[in-house]
Amino acid sequence: QVQLVESGGGLVQAGGSLRLSCVASGRTFTNYAMGWFRQAPGKEREFVATISWSGSTYYADSVKGRFTISRDNAKNTVYLQMNSLKPEDTAVYYCAAAPGRGYYTGPRAYNYWGQGAQVTVSS
Repeated sequence: QVQLVESGGGLVQAGGSLRLSCVASGRTFTNYAMGWFRQAPGKEREFVATISWSGSTYYADSVKGRFTISRDNAKNTVYLQMNSLKPEDTAVYYCAAAPGRGYYTGPRAYNYWGQGAQVTVSS
């Protein structure tokens, strides 16, 4: 089992920044790719960003150039730095862990999920 705990959500004005953190416990962190997904009210959960154990990254087109995913394997933590936030970024953001050496964009690859962190961007 892997336990994931997100933090860092909140309310920010459009154009502002937030950083989400997700701390993992329970299994060897470097055995997992990590991902961030989000779900807005009335919408399906969507992929945001993913990072492999070695640091390779991939982003959704909607956040490319504004969001940065990173990980600190010594701290068992993955981060999502969100800059130039827009009202359409408003959602609950979920951290997830997928076993494997690559990175993954589909939610079915991920076995473990955090409880979610609310991000609200006001216009």
